Order: sequence, then structure tokens, then C-alpha cells
Amino acid sequence: MNVLILTGAGISAESGVPTFRGEDGLWEGHRLDEVATPSAFERNPHLVHRFYNERRRSLLSESVQPNAAHIALAEFEAAHHDEFLLVTQNIDDLHYRAGSRNVLSMHGELLKAKCLDSGEVFPWQEDLTMETPHPRDPSQQGRLRPHVVWFGEMPFGLDLISTAAQSADLFVAIGTSAVVYPAAGIVDLTRADCRTVEINLDDTPQSTAFDESIRGKASVEVPKFLRQLTAT
Repeated sequence: MNVLILTGAGISAESGVPTFRGEDGLWEGHRLDEVATPSAFERNPHLVHRFYNERRRSLLSESVQPNAAHIALAEFEAAHHDEFLLVTQNIDDLHYRAGSRNVLSMHGELLKAKCLDSGEVFPWQEDLTMETPHPRDPSQQGRLRPHVVWFGEMPFGLDLISTAAQSADLFVAIGTSAVVYPAAGIVDLTRADCRTVEINLDDTPQSTAFDESIRGKASVEVPKFLRQLTAT
């Protein structure tokens, strides 16, 4: 059984990672065009760096840890012998910390920095500023940006995601609002005979596209669903 998993902000919210987009449309008190677009970074890199520095420090705090849903997915993958791909919209590292291996972070990773000139990506846990020296050439400063996909940029791994969706026997979307494309459209790429399951607190705009909808917390429902799956 080939398995494709998609996770969104809901799975990490239970670990204390705040969702960026609030009900008022603001990202932690900012309009997205202030902190989450390439033009925002060109216009005010200090604000953008400050925004992601705060998120990075929060992610690295001891209080933020993988929850039961992250762990259950990692354990399922370790015992699974067919194809398995975990696609996450989240930019945190909680799936990796839980032990997941075949992870595609389609929106990038907060604990990495990217060179504006070469595109090279570096592991990164410190604050970024316009005075941050380049790891390869300390004489260069301010040439790093967060390794995250901003609005208007192309998510990572779309070809791989499409291939996995078309070969999947089971597709499970967990804790995603289904409003951000292309992630929201993955369910439409699956074959007619693929079993599709949505696990979320509430209905989403894509709920009717799934064969099954499970309502509840990811930390409760994901382990339960995976136990039932392996028992059959």
C-alpha cells in the first residue's frame, strides 16, 4: 500500500507552534504582504528577519516538542514497507524530531537559511539580520534569508508530490485548512481508487473531496487511525 500524508498547521499547533494566519487574516499581527512575500523582504528586510527570528526562537524553546501525532506517523513509516511520503506545509522541524525520514517540506524549513546569491542552503538556528556574515565568506553580510517559501514563490517538490499522489493507495490530509494551493489540490491528483481521508478539527473547503472525514485533535485521531490501519 503506497501512502501519501499531507500535514498542515493543525498538527503542530498542538505542540505549541502558533498558526501564522489568524481569523483576522493577519500573520501574528502583520499583514502577509509585510512579512511573507519577496517584495516585503526587499522593502523591509529588518521587519521580515525579526518576524522569522521570533518564530525560530519559539520553535527552539523546550516547550515545543513533537506530539503523539508526529510520533505515530514516524512509527508508522518505520514499520511500513511500501512507498511512503510525508508532505508538510509546516516550516517547523517536528516531523524530523519525531523520527520521520521521508519528509518533503514543501514550504521550506525555518531552521535553515538560504543565500540570496547562490541559492545555497545552510542549517541555521540563530537570528538572521542584515549584519549576519555569510558562512562561506564572512566579509559578505546580509546575504541570507529564511529558507521558507513566501507567497508568490514556488513550493518545493511539486513534481514528486504529483507522482506520489498518482501512485498512492491511501492519501491522508491532517490538520490542514485546505485553503492554500497547491497543497489544497493534492487530493484531486489522486486516482479514483485511492482511499482519501481528512483528519481535522473542522470541515474544510475540500472536505467533500475526501472519502472519509475524521473530526478531532490530530494528537488523538492520527494515532487511532494508524493503529486501525495496521490492524487490518
